[in-house]
Amino acid sequence: MTAPNLGTLVPALTPTGWAIVVVALLLVAVVTWICVVRARRLDRLHRRTDAARAGLADALDRRGDLALQVADALAAAPAVPGAASDAAVLRSAAHDALDACRAALRCAGAGLDPCEAAENTLTRRLAALDRRALAPGLVAELGDVEQSVVIARRVHNDAVRDTLDLRSRRLVRWLRLAGTAPPPVYFEIADPQLWRPAPDPSAPAAAGTATGPTG
Repeated sequence: MTAPNLGTLVPALTPTGWAIVVVALLLVAVVTWICVVRARRLDRLHRRTDAARAGLADALDRRGDLALQVADALAAAPAVPGAASDAAVLRSAAHDALDACRAALRCAGAGLDPCEAAENTLTRRLAALDRRALAPGLVAELGDVEQSVVIARRVHNDAVRDTLDLRSRRLVRWLRLAGTAPPPVYFEIADPQLWRPAPDPSAPAAAGTATGPTG
């Protein structure tokens, strides 16, 4: 009894059959390569989103801590009308924002609604302040922190947008390339209205300002 040869085990294929086999193998190779590329890109995007989320958390922490310093400065200025009540309201809003966001923003998949509401309240409290009662250095520091919150939120939401866009692709969804990672969520709060001191009406107009039509 002789051993079976390849021709016995594998039926002879026509040229068309071989072409189909080659095309199928190429298709499998291409799909595998695409899956590997997208899985790696998705992993990078998730890491980017996590880093942006941590940066946003740090920026909001700094704003909350500085808001407490502003409240202390207002409480120490009894000569300013309404400073004591403003200080109490601002201190409460800052504590609420810090409590709501410190845990939520550092836990992927956590709900952000309470944090967003608390941060919006703090934004309104800071916008309502008359900052002329504060030291110039504190006003400048607060402006810098508010600007960093604006930038950090935009960086975070850009990263979330790119990650969700890739996660929505059919191949990523069908093959579950995202694994068990929870989808990131946007962080939606109103941008702080960056405070600028009111112009002094007694100051001369700056050179080059328009004063009306000439001729």
